[in-house]
Amino acid sequence: MQDAFTRKPTRIRGRSLPDAQGRAALQHDHQRRLEALDRVGAAAAQCGLRSDSDRDLFLLAEDEVSLLEGAGGDWAQLGAAIRAWRDVLPLCRLEDFGFNGAAENPLEESNPHLRRIGGGVEAWAFVADDGSVYKFFRPLEGHRIGSVFDFEPGEETALRAVAHLGSYRGVLEKLMLIELLDGMPSEVVAVTPEGIVVAKQALGEPLPQGDDVSGVLPDGLIVIPSRFLRANRDHPRLLFVDGRPWLVGDLHARNFVRAKDGALRVIDLVAAPWPRETLARNPLIGDWIARVREDPRAGLLRASPDDEL
Repeated sequence: MQDAFTRKPTRIRGRSLPDAQGRAALQHDHQRRLEALDRVGAAAAQCGLRSDSDRDLFLLAEDEVSLLEGAGGDWAQLGAAIRAWRDVLPLCRLEDFGFNGAAENPLEESNPHLRRIGGGVEAWAFVADDGSVYKFFRPLEGHRIGSVFDFEPGEETALRAVAHLGSYRGVLEKLMLIELLDGMPSEVVAVTPEGIVVAKQALGEPLPQGDDVSGVLPDGLIVIPSRFLRANRDHPRLLFVDGRPWLVGDLHARNFVRAKDGALRVIDLVAAPWPRETLARNPLIGDWIARVREDPRAGLLRASPDDEL
């Protein structure tokens, strides 16, 4: 299939869900995108181009270094990295999605091809003519975008996780985790010159606000003992990705929909890698995380079942 706006291949259209092979391909694309971003960052650093944020790397255009590529060496490597980056994240204009680029805030209103269905702190959501959902993650406060968790010492617990404005890398990681948790199929389809990241999801039916979803959270999430961590988002959980622990949260009813197959699937979340330095500073947390990595049912303490505490 071809995306109606970018003219690039797509695996998402309307309410339809990709098969297992298609889901695996989506996850592979998320991983390739993060690897390509790492490659651009490393190549830019070799050329002495220090970026203030991932936004600078997201918006690097090939013609910015094309005149220097003839010098070969590191500059040629940077050019190759940028071309690979644009292959997995095309640069598109808001006009390509039907918006009036001359308007003061083009995303405030629907257009002939996209009907606005919601919006929050992070993004505006629209439904296209074919039933697909497009989310436009807008940058705020300069180079900040999306939401991630920050970890700080707690008063009643060892750690406190607080959600705040995040990074471009965080948006890519969020969508990768949604896919990994068998959430609504998600693609990253473009970034605009204004730094807006455009993602695409299959359409589902929203749940009533306030519904209790604590009993239907995605598989693979592990309850975190309250003495270790409290978070300012619903249902904080531990998730292992290639052996690395992550904190995933903000799993409330508005971030779930019922898909075409009848399953409840997550469409949004807040996450962050668990900071390695906290494991060294707090051996009790480090020991617990090491044990639940091998056995998700492992108790809080090595010697005592949880029900005896």
